[in-house]
Amino acid sequence: MTSWVEVSERRLHANYRLLVEAAGGDTAVLAVVKANAYGHGAGVCAPVLVKAGAEWLGVADAAEGVAVREALVRARAANGAANGVAHEDQPRLCHDIRILVMSGLLGEDAEAVLSHGLTPVVWEQQQMEWLAAAVVQSGGDVARLPVHLEIDTGMARQGVAPGEGLRALLHWLKRQPRLMLEGVMTHFASPEEVGSAQTLAQRERFEEAIAAVAEAGLRPAWVHAGSSSTVDNAADSMVGSTIDNRNAVGNLAWLRSLAAGVGARSMVRSGIALYGYCLPIEPEGCGVNANVRCGLQPVMSWKTRVIGLREVRAGDTVGYNAIFTAPRPMRLALLPVGYSDGVRRELSGSNARAGGWVMLKGQRAAIVGRVSMNLTVVDVTGIAGVAVGDEAVVLGDGVTADDHARLAHTIAYEIVCGVRAEARLV
Repeated sequence: MTSWVEVSERRLHANYRLLVEAAGGDTAVLAVVKANAYGHGAGVCAPVLVKAGAEWLGVADAAEGVAVREALVRARAANGAANGVAHEDQPRLCHDIRILVMSGLLGEDAEAVLSHGLTPVVWEQQQMEWLAAAVVQSGGDVARLPVHLEIDTGMARQGVAPGEGLRALLHWLKRQPRLMLEGVMTHFASPEEVGSAQTLAQRERFEEAIAAVAEAGLRPAWVHAGSSSTVDNAADSMVGSTIDNRNAVGNLAWLRSLAAGVGARSMVRSGIALYGYCLPIEPEGCGVNANVRCGLQPVMSWKTRVIGLREVRAGDTVGYNAIFTAPRPMRLALLPVGYSDGVRRELSGSNARAGGWVMLKGQRAAIVGRVSMNLTVVDVTGIAGVAVGDEAVVLGDGVTADDHARLAHTIAYEIVCGVRAEARLV
């Protein structure tokens, strides 16, 4: 094993509980575990989040949903064996946990949705026809399949827009005996922007859609919108409009009020914050929910081991294209990770520009030369006692995904999602 990820159960549990507290009221927090739990290992993280109290998990597609469901079943079995309790006495890790498939489906996915107890997000009649046909083919194992309808309020990615198309879809759905409209949802495009005009416009379009749902005589149990930034953007608890646009109210309070108006419960879908990160709230210095921002802790420690050591002379070059020349005699350590594992090439260190670093024996070891496909070289000249086999922290305490993102000119999402290493719980 060239590298591995250690996931802190304590920190992941604490981050989820912090978000639940910050969401407040009766607002549920759906824990997003798509993209292999943002690179942290969905099979490791999902059971921890369920134990922390998550009722809902979010995945991108049906294949991810199947994998997460199977991980919950395995965790339940392992927990039962460890405690001498029969599997059926531990339902919290199995089918009563809801798994929302958030990024659409094809006809071939419908059977997996039914057989693994997944809840699909839909926005086109064809998607619902596939699902209804699968319910019929199930032979009565499922009476009515719950679906969540996505409203496109301004992202222009997925969802049905408010208006005639939505009303026609609701009319069809109301007459469909095999499906049940359990939830209505949308996704904000700019939740990290304080007082965003785009968010306010999206809210108005979502209100229009919810009114159409009510007028159609449908009664969803859930109304949900927002992401980690919706919880983190404390300033939006002081700006914006209510459903009737007359009083100031923030996104979370607005969502609760909107849901309550149709007898539903509100929910937000949090992803990156579960794992210890948030996007900057803009403009800088405004709107940060200090309780969230200061309380979140990175969950991942990505580690590898030193596989080689060498001494180089002043004037020796290191790595591809000789972008680094040793200015003095140096001691270098070789690590068996590179851009094929998720170490961004932008972290390369040259004489003209300092690059990234790893942590060795609690100290920074700077990357020198180009990060290559499977190997990275770091400077350990000033770190005493480094030996082959020593652990190096690629991401973790002392070197965060935000650090990598800053050097790579991207966001923490891309850094953690790019990690390709086996995860284990610690």
